[in-house]
Amino acid sequence: MHRFFVDRKNISEEKKEIIIDYREDVKHIGKVLRLCKEDCIEVCDGNNNDYIGKIISISKSQIKLEILERKICDTEPQIQVALFQGIPKSSKMDMIVQKCTELGIYKIVPIITERTIVQLKDKKAEIKKIERWQKIADSAAKQCKRGIIPKVEAPLSFEEMLNSLADYDLKIIPYEQEKKVGLKNILSRNKEYKKIAIIIGPEGGFEYEEIIKAHNAGIVPIMLGPRILRTETAGLVALSVLMYEIGDLGGY
Repeated sequence: MHRFFVDRKNISEEKKEIIIDYREDVKHIGKVLRLCKEDCIEVCDGNNNDYIGKIISISKSQIKLEILERKICDTEPQIQVALFQGIPKSSKMDMIVQKCTELGIYKIVPIITERTIVQLKDKKAEIKKIERWQKIADSAAKQCKRGIIPKVEAPLSFEEMLNSLADYDLKIIPYEQEKKVGLKNILSRNKEYKKIAIIIGPEGGFEYEEIIKAHNAGIVPIMLGPRILRTETAGLVALSVLMYEIGDLGGY
């Protein structure tokens, strides 16, 4: 069944009615999918509530649904994981956003480090990039039936990122020079983490001084295995291991 997200204000459980008025979704439902009155679609409010709605009217500006069923979405992990990703070259960030959304990421924050090659020329270019990445997250969240849409936030400098991590239970930074501390070992010490931050460097990794600053800020350098992973691989691996260890991937 086709799935769409709507703002909570567009759902009236009292009237048993949902209004879809996001222009691209209206066009997609009517023109691309060619759905008609009496067809049913799945709708999520972005806050873990799912609805089955039957189309009762279609216009160019909105689609009205009758609520047939409401249920709690069961696809969200029990922990909130944020990825702080050094901005990579080319379209690598597109893939990172898409796949991390599929794996259960809570939010993604691009970061600018010493070795970041990509330069966002101005605020307009930055906004355009964020809008693109957010659309990719939106689409991936629909496809994999997420209960929320992960937010792609505005880029932070490395220092700004360090100052934003106070409320995380665990903060990890994969580093190729770390040879002893592994992610599995850290997770075995405490299974009660609720908010976890993963910090990934761009191509070329982090400067040693950045690792020292991160360590001083309570971020744990870890190894992800004996091989050096690309920037677009490292975050996905760390996230996958986290989800597996909490039982979100591979069963309990």
